[in-house]
Amino acid sequence: MILAVVYAFLPLFDASSAEEHLRAGPQRLDCVRASEQCLREQACSTRYRMMRQCVAGGKESNSSMVAVLEAKEECRSAIEALKQSPLYNCRCKRGMKKEKNCLRIYWGIYQTLQGNDFFEDSPYEAVNSRLSDIFHRVTVLGEPAVARENNCLNAAKDCNLNDMCKKYRSSYISTCTSRVSTTEVCNKRKCHKALRQFFDKVPAKHSYGMLFCSCPLNDLPACFERRRQTIVPVCSYEEKQKPNCLELQGSCKTNYICRSRLADFFVNCQPEPHSKSGCLKENYANCLLAYSGLIGTVMTPNYLRSPKISVSPFCDCSNSGNSKDECDKFTKFFTENICLLNAIQAFGNGTDVGVGRSMTPVQTTTLITTPYQRKRERIPNPMDNSINTDNGIYRFCGNLQYLTHMTLKKNSSFDFICFL
Repeated sequence: MILAVVYAFLPLFDASSAEEHLRAGPQRLDCVRASEQCLREQACSTRYRMMRQCVAGGKESNSSMVAVLEAKEECRSAIEALKQSPLYNCRCKRGMKKEKNCLRIYWGIYQTLQGNDFFEDSPYEAVNSRLSDIFHRVTVLGEPAVARENNCLNAAKDCNLNDMCKKYRSSYISTCTSRVSTTEVCNKRKCHKALRQFFDKVPAKHSYGMLFCSCPLNDLPACFERRRQTIVPVCSYEEKQKPNCLELQGSCKTNYICRSRLADFFVNCQPEPHSKSGCLKENYANCLLAYSGLIGTVMTPNYLRSPKISVSPFCDCSNSGNSKDECDKFTKFFTENICLLNAIQAFGNGTDVGVGRSMTPVQTTTLITTPYQRKRERIPNPMDNSINTDNGIYRFCGNLQYLTHMTLKKNSSFDFICFL
């Protein structure tokens, strides 16, 4: 019966997606529905409540050693029993109505089942790779070669011709460029939320054009800067001081959405230097989707001012102490990730895995497979929302055109960028 249902839906997927669907077995419930279903069944409800008590009481216990061992055995039995329930296989969908509640349920279950604190499973339901049609469309309509036009500028103009793209882009630009006080140019929390809505709701064929566009050789600096300014980095990205990347990761993991988007990025952009694409999963589309999902979280990445494609969260590895190696591995997953860099380059060139010219790996990257175990309790430093705007001036550039600034290092000049 299950196979009959699976084969009925095979035409909706390409070959690789169908293979993954067959391996996955029955369709998973989202964690909200799975939780509701479990709570309606007495046996499942009892074990689920026990598991939640175990998670809540696991950090502190004044009981005797015998009582602790008995409690651990009850917890182990409850968790093992829940593996047979729909909760064990539940997942969430990015941008769903009750996403945060779904993720809260997911991590409440899986934090007791996953021992790897660094490379966690993604809580999101896998997206079928027909998203790669974006690349196929570019390959058909445009020549997969070095850009001859400013595609970043053209993408912004195309967005304004699409009602949904225009609506959500105007919303995040307005939010991210609205001054809060004389010391704060924006409300970063609201800016992040507006950015998440843009990338979650606007179809990739409109949003990706601005984020992953290619640049012509005769206009590289201006085009690179326009691409970098896509997310209004003065509000969404930059801070007065760069935090340590492991501290930033710790802060990210205290937020259900950020933790989930980061786990999704690690899973779908895992590099494999020996593969043709540079990706372990051989899927550029899912890597770009996972990368865009990070935008609007405290782990928001952006392009660096560099002659090559390189991205990073706004952090560094200073003051890492004995964790310097782990911090370097974390940052290189962004800055030197051949899967991500090839995916960005592929989108700009109008190619895909197995489509058009094969991609030459950009750089080698150390695979992150060692669990990052933090032994001591960490109280994450809250991200400071105030941004230095000594030279900042916001103006309108016309209908649906906004202007933001980029503040360079002290004693250097700054430019104004119009958002068309």
